Amino acid sequence: MSASSPALRAPDKELIATMPVFVSLVRSAVCIPATPEEIAAALAELKKQPCLGFDTESKPTFHKGEVSDGPHLVQFATAQRAWLFQVRSQAARVAIADVLLDASIVKAGFGLANDTSQLAHKFSISPQNLIDLDSDFRRLGYRNAVGAKGAIAILFKQRFVKSKRISTSNWSLAQLNDQQVLYAANDAYAAIRVYEALRTLSL
Repeated sequence: MSASSPALRAPDKELIATMPVFVSLVRSAVCIPATPEEIAAALAELKKQPCLGFDTESKPTFHKGEVSDGPHLVQFATAQRAWLFQVRSQAARVAIADVLLDASIVKAGFGLANDTSQLAHKFSISPQNLIDLDSDFRRLGYRNAVGAKGAIAILFKQRFVKSKRISTSNWSLAQLNDQQVLYAANDAYAAIRVYEALRTLSL
């Protein structure tokens, strides 16, 4: 984009509301590995992937000065399925670090600065080959952060449904409900779908 070109903007809420709903992953396509054997099998599948959608969820903080001890959940997704790792498990933490440190696997997501900071604090690692999709949209001429909703609207002309109530729920629970599972899985799923669509634009 030249210096004189106007900045592009994502569709506004009113326009997005008129779009057809983006088809998200269903519950049967989401894996929450719990046992060491399940986690090992999930890790083996993830290590085969050249690129993954990536996101994290943390229990929200509500009081001034309160510091989050998240993330409490780490999500990876392909265009077919998603894996949710609960950080409370030592085996899950090892698997998460393995994927994040693997420079051969692209991990694409939105607004990753906070995720990266939390991961560095909690895991004492520096994740490799992270792609912040906001940067891709800036290269296309979008001045403001686009986010998953805006990206889905721009690329697919569809409405990505997200619940504020679910986003601020307790992600540290040992047993997540189906709404939480689908919310978390589809954040990572939306990221990989957007990443793959952007690659067709030769970014």
